[in-house]
Amino acid sequence: MMRVLFQYDAGPRLRAELARFRQQDIEVLVHPESAGAPPDALLADVQAIWHVLQPVTAQMMAAAPRLALVQKIGVGVNTIDLAAAQQRGIAVCNMPGTNSQAVAEMALLLMLSALRQQVRLDRACRSGAWSVAPQYLEGFGELAGRTVGLVGFGEVPRRLAPVLQALGADVIYTARSPKDVPWPCVSLDQLLARADVVSLHLPLTDASAQLLNAERIARMKAGAVLVNTARGALVDEAALLAALGSGHLAAAGLDVFAEEPVAADHPLLALDNVVVAPHLAWLTNETLSRSLSIAARNTLAAVAGGELEFRVA
Repeated sequence: MMRVLFQYDAGPRLRAELARFRQQDIEVLVHPESAGAPPDALLADVQAIWHVLQPVTAQMMAAAPRLALVQKIGVGVNTIDLAAAQQRGIAVCNMPGTNSQAVAEMALLLMLSALRQQVRLDRACRSGAWSVAPQYLEGFGELAGRTVGLVGFGEVPRRLAPVLQALGADVIYTARSPKDVPWPCVSLDQLLARADVVSLHLPLTDASAQLLNAERIARMKAGAVLVNTARGALVDEAALLAALGSGHLAAAGLDVFAEEPVAADHPLLALDNVVVAPHLAWLTNETLSRSLSIAARNTLAAVAGGELEFRVA
């Protein structure tokens, strides 16, 4: 029986699904991400780690002498010590595309929530008020007729762009090279100047860190909305806070933060024009089912020395 460590806060439905992998000779040991790094005793016999967000460190790999695979449940591998994995001959795989539908839908949700001031409306209604201040009533907006700029054009924007178009938005995007799609590819500076909504869809790398710094945020269209379902460190959060406070940006929708979990006293959380979620854009039951199927196949292949899907290191 192969042993897998799954770093995830699994509920009863998911635990029942994981138990079925015993039929494939895979025993899945769940260690909640909220509990921090797993103890060495739990790592001693595992042959694979199924990883979501809690970092997979060199120390964890050293404590797992039988480890053959670190399987990212998702795409970004910036939370895995790739150098340590390579040094130990541990394969690292991700799974592009499995969560694209969920992330595309969350990006759309954040756009709509920001434009309709959902945070203010929710708080007002729960407090017993039946409206919000007049100056806010004049700020509701629609996607139709607005320009949405997609920064990066992988699988998520490919799903999101036609939906935005169907809702009446004008779509533009920026990428390393133009794609065979019906929407215009422009430079990042052109996109920031033209877009009423800017949505980030990039991996976090040395080149993309702080991509939206103070200078670039200042170039954004006055009254624009920023949506980030990618990685928090793509954005200079202090500059974003200043732009939201000054009114240069109208709102933001954030599923990710530079430091996670985000501190309860983070100043962005105090703003009524910021819609937030705890890095769960990727998470649906459908995403998990697709992801775990790939993870199981790769685990079996890694232990048997077979071909791996989506190997990145």
